[in-house]
Amino acid sequence: MDTWPLRASNMPSAQPAKTYPAHDAHPDESVTIALDPYDLPDKANVFSVKYRDVGYLPILLVVTNDGDQPVSLTGMKAQFVTVDRTKLSPASEDDLYRRLAHPHRSSTPMPLPFPTTKIKGGLSKEALDEIQNSRFAARAVEPHSTQAGFLFFDVSGISTPLDGAQFYLTGVRNGNGDDLMYFEVPLEKYLSAPAPPPAAKP
Repeated sequence: MDTWPLRASNMPSAQPAKTYPAHDAHPDESVTIALDPYDLPDKANVFSVKYRDVGYLPILLVVTNDGDQPVSLTGMKAQFVTVDRTKLSPASEDDLYRRLAHPHRSSTPMPLPFPTTKIKGGLSKEALDEIQNSRFAARAVEPHSTQAGFLFFDVSGISTPLDGAQFYLTGVRNGNGDDLMYFEVPLEKYLSAPAPPPAAKP
């Protein structure tokens, strides 16, 4: 069973991790993770918020558990390492709120692209809901199932963040509480993959 936190009709379906070009499979541990960066305008259009305009790169993280025991994600740590070895951690909800509410360091107020009612820090309810529902928030992956959600990395000032980058995931634990071997995904696997067909709708 695939589990997907997003409810918006235009969001893609989460597929098993092995089906994505950028993945790392651990057959002995029956767990595979995959990354799908939303770096292109046609993909980023699933969001109402223009994250790249404020320096953030959304990356879909997919974790598939093909084993017979649940896998814990409560201690997981994700890290995006650029080609020049800059280490980036995923943005928190508060990080995203602050950047979206104050996208420009300027004394002149800048209009935000949210025409609806502002709820928190100048953000619309639509934007708040999208952030809360799209972020990867799974605490476990049940046997023979998939969990997916977005991680947002601050790549402001980096023109081609995916070139030569690596992604690491640690702290994934099996049913006995033992750490699995760390996962490593070169983003070149994504960049060099053939263009996929249009994403299926849920």
